[in-house]
Amino acid sequence: MTHKSGFVNIIGNPNVGKSTLMNALVGERRSIITSKAQTTRHRIMGIVNGDDFQIVYSDTPGVLKPNYKLQESMMKFVTGALKDADVLLYVTDPVEQLDKYAEFLEKVRLSALPTLAIINKIDLTTPEKLEERIDRVKELLPQAVVVPVSAKENFNIGGLFDLILQHLPNGPAFYPKDALTDKTMRFFASEMIREKIFLHYEKEIPYSVEISIDEYKEEPTIDRIGATIYVARDSQKGIIIGHQGKMLKKVGTQAREELEAFLQKKVFLQLHVKVNPGWRDNDRALRHFGYSLE
Repeated sequence: MTHKSGFVNIIGNPNVGKSTLMNALVGERRSIITSKAQTTRHRIMGIVNGDDFQIVYSDTPGVLKPNYKLQESMMKFVTGALKDADVLLYVTDPVEQLDKYAEFLEKVRLSALPTLAIINKIDLTTPEKLEERIDRVKELLPQAVVVPVSAKENFNIGGLFDLILQHLPNGPAFYPKDALTDKTMRFFASEMIREKIFLHYEKEIPYSVEISIDEYKEEPTIDRIGATIYVARDSQKGIIIGHQGKMLKKVGTQAREELEAFLQKKVFLQLHVKVNPGWRDNDRALRHFGYSLE
């Protein structure tokens, strides 16, 4: 029996639903999802196994023009995804400006990789407008197979999966067959906390925050997690904590509940807030938070 395996990298502009699509394809929550752009900062892998295949999905940050070193590192994850993919999923939606980052789109067009152009969120458009969008995508990415889906409504995810499988090369599995991701629980704990901050704070606050898991102790009936929320300015610390600590308590409670659902066990979560001025442009801080500067 032949075995297929490969890296399927998900790329595209911010807010087109890349993380929602990956979670739909993987069947487990791997990437944080909010309505704000630039939610995903790392490449997050989700692995799907079958008897005769292994698909390693990679969700990447949205394409952007970097304003500081954090965003430069985020774009390294994106450009790296163009180099090590076996199949590219270029995600768009019915309303975004397709050629907003024309230079990057040209790199996708010129790549020799099998490319599926995913038009996501088709539940939010009409058949006529969808046809116009399909024609425009074919014009910009003539080598790509265009696939309309709704990741949120799970529409045509099965058809997309079949197409991905068709394009995968033959080869052995890259990871053990019981592997689900390349990330640790420390990583997912930090992402779940960061997601709650994206959901509850406005303006620049979510973009100025990073999470460090200082302690993670697994016990038979409970996991004990200590985390620090780093902000870039003193004024942001007070906003994160809120009046009488109410906002921080809300973030902690919701993150703990989500961790308990994910782990299927009790979680004790303790949060602290510290100021690390200018961490988004600080090489040492970025390395500490797991960003590549090479």
